[in-house]
Amino acid sequence: LTVNCLDRHVEKSPNRVALIWERDEPDTAVHVTYRELLDLTCRLANTLKKYGIQKGDKVAIYMSVSPLSVAAMLACARIGAVHTVVFAGFSADSLAGRIMDSGCKAVITYNQGVRGGRIIELKMTVDEAVKNCPSIKHVFVAQRTDNRVHMGDRDIPLEEEMAKAASVCTPESMDSEDMLFMLYTSGSTGKPKGIVHTQAGYLLYAALTHKYVFDYQQGDVFGCVADIGWITGHSYVVYGPLCNGATSLLFESTPVYPDPGRYWEVVQRLKINQFYGAPTAIRLLLNYGDEWVKKYDRSSLKTLGSVGEPINNEAWQWFYHVVGEGRCTLVDTWWQTETGGICIAPRPSEDQAEIVPAMAMRPFFGIVPVLMDENGKVIEGNDVSGALCIAQPWPGMARTIYGDHQRFVDAYFKAYPGYYFTGDGAYRTKQGYYQITGRMDDVINISGHRLGTAEIEDAMADHPDVPETAVIGYPHKIKGEGAFAFVVIKDQTVHIDRVKEELRTIVASKIAKYAVPDHILVVKRLPKTRSGKIMRRLLRKVVTEQSSNIGDVTTLDDPNVVRELLDAYQKYKEKSSS
Repeated sequence: LTVNCLDRHVEKSPNRVALIWERDEPDTAVHVTYRELLDLTCRLANTLKKYGIQKGDKVAIYMSVSPLSVAAMLACARIGAVHTVVFAGFSADSLAGRIMDSGCKAVITYNQGVRGGRIIELKMTVDEAVKNCPSIKHVFVAQRTDNRVHMGDRDIPLEEEMAKAASVCTPESMDSEDMLFMLYTSGSTGKPKGIVHTQAGYLLYAALTHKYVFDYQQGDVFGCVADIGWITGHSYVVYGPLCNGATSLLFESTPVYPDPGRYWEVVQRLKINQFYGAPTAIRLLLNYGDEWVKKYDRSSLKTLGSVGEPINNEAWQWFYHVVGEGRCTLVDTWWQTETGGICIAPRPSEDQAEIVPAMAMRPFFGIVPVLMDENGKVIEGNDVSGALCIAQPWPGMARTIYGDHQRFVDAYFKAYPGYYFTGDGAYRTKQGYYQITGRMDDVINISGHRLGTAEIEDAMADHPDVPETAVIGYPHKIKGEGAFAFVVIKDQTVHIDRVKEELRTIVASKIAKYAVPDHILVVKRLPKTRSGKIMRRLLRKVVTEQSSNIGDVTTLDDPNVVRELLDAYQKYKEKSSS
């Protein structure tokens, strides 16, 4: 696998740039060639071998985005070890849980991380985590800052060891179905599942989707701003681009550091050709206005991409017209940790084929989507909605949940036997295109009407003063379920009650009267995971008054949001009853 990602490119064009590391500190980009990346990878691989890491062993990577963290992934792959990258913002408990579930023998980390101008204590978190992890034999510590951190008996200074190591490491011969990596994703139960991807099928699928969905051409600079801790970073920062001999961006910072122009300044300076990011970031930036975008030259951009959640129409239009100046292809990509790569997206397609805003539209080669009804029957024809399933296997699909194959079968293959159930609902338009309507578990039933909360959210997000909304279902005496909306409104907004009224009108006119939320609660911010997904489970607990039973909130960006929400809800209730 690493031969496909490194050696064959080094043979042909060793000085081609593989990675451009956009460090947190603005304007300090580091370019790494394929030759340099192979050297880094081999030295790291030899270091792992020296300390007893063998084929089949599990290694946790707890690092911020950097050439070294990419080399750590590739070094594991080169010696046949299995990497599990844990996003460097996860808590010690989350890290320990993943290490214990997978039985990791080593952790690779940095002394500290840097993000948005702040220091993140990575090594300290690892120390805290491995206290409870007897399987860990060694902790390899690289230096991201000049600050000293505690080094104990099992801690190994990584760069010092790499400097002594040989720069040639013969790649381990692997079977196509050997494990390549595990990546934990949250399930409905709250206990994260270790999704397993294997060698050949995964790499093939990541490479092909990278090439065809984004129309990647040799010499382009591919800018996926995802963290390597998520599947998007695995498939479209590391494996897909490197297999295609691409130049891939590593973005260490945040969209608003040092100011909300950061993405577009990077596009201008590094001449990014494809830009792939999350709707949550687009919605955030949209709030700051167009001038931060227009300040920078974006003429290098050819393709824009959106990933992680359905993009709402307002964000799509802004991304397309303001960021892309109406001349870039915008691909709204639908896929999952479990699918390994993009499954539904507007491209590839016939030349100049239409793109409908905010819609994933077309299945990729070999993907056969079907919609199922409540009774598990395939729904034929167009202009229909149902549970989105995939009818045939594809190369990138996950093979199991590590250590719990039964859970894998139950979660994905039991609901609709003979099909892979995505957990998402979808609408097939009159033209036969697919639009993802949201998680099936975010579907509410109001007076017998099935309604995706995402539809209500999209309608409300069209209000100019409302950047973000989250709608959940709650038990309603008469209707079965009612809709409860949490909305964030722009700072300068004065007439909150008027905005609420306008929101009700918008939802009534966009969907139907029955879809109008019974309650609209204005909050400072929504509870989000670090990848930007809204934790609706938490909102349900707040509304159903189960605050004593909030559950695991370690994946939240900022756990303080819980108290904020409970206080806001309490005040709202008192006001309503008076």
